[in-house]
Amino acid sequence: MKVVLLAGGKGTRMGDMTKTLPKPLVPLGEKPILWHIMKTYSHYGLKEFVICCGYKTKKFYEFVDNLKEDWNVEISSLVDRDGKEVTKSQRIKNIEGLINDKEFFVSYGDDLCDVNPNKIYEFFKKKNKIATITAVKIRSDFGILETDRNSIITGFKEKPLLDYWINGGYMVFNRKIFDFLNVGELEKEVFERLVELKQICAFKYNGNWETINTYKDYLKLNKLWENNPFWKVYEK
Repeated sequence: MKVVLLAGGKGTRMGDMTKTLPKPLVPLGEKPILWHIMKTYSHYGLKEFVICCGYKTKKFYEFVDNLKEDWNVEISSLVDRDGKEVTKSQRIKNIEGLINDKEFFVSYGDDLCDVNPNKIYEFFKKKNKIATITAVKIRSDFGILETDRNSIITGFKEKPLLDYWINGGYMVFNRKIFDFLNVGELEKEVFERLVELKQICAFKYNGNWETINTYKDYLKLNKLWENNPFWKVYEK
């Protein structure tokens, strides 16, 4: 099975760092973010990758040329000639000819997780739907306070996990997904259509997950890298 990596965004919330590099290639420790994601997949036996890029495509070719790992990596670049944003749906549709199997993995190029993708696939096969998404809980950016009925504060919780599930990436699709990719953006119109058809399910994962959206996230993850990072499953 192939792993499709969505790496086409500009990463504008990363500040000056993404003026010279696409966000998935920003270094986390000594290696690009994307390398860490690929390393996790390869640890579990998945070594066939398709990188869907667009912004600064040349940098991805340089990245692949310098890889020392025994991975098979293909690159698909899609840029709108009118300067419009290319959707994730369009990027996935563009690589339909590169997917030879009935099913394939899809991951965002900026999410780190210690999940075993083979467990996701087992769940996907059991549910027998078109799509499975790994659902994770996020931690609040703020501490919260608890009060009683008289508005007396009874305690504080420092940045707790919120009791909501979000899309953490690490998805598995049946190739039937290609029939739906023309209706709009992946996380909106496509997934909403699959919801209507009851063809999408959530693999609820309570392990570790982080994303890199901002420069603050980048600093946080680099600090974690120096202290036994949770996503370094390949050395545990």
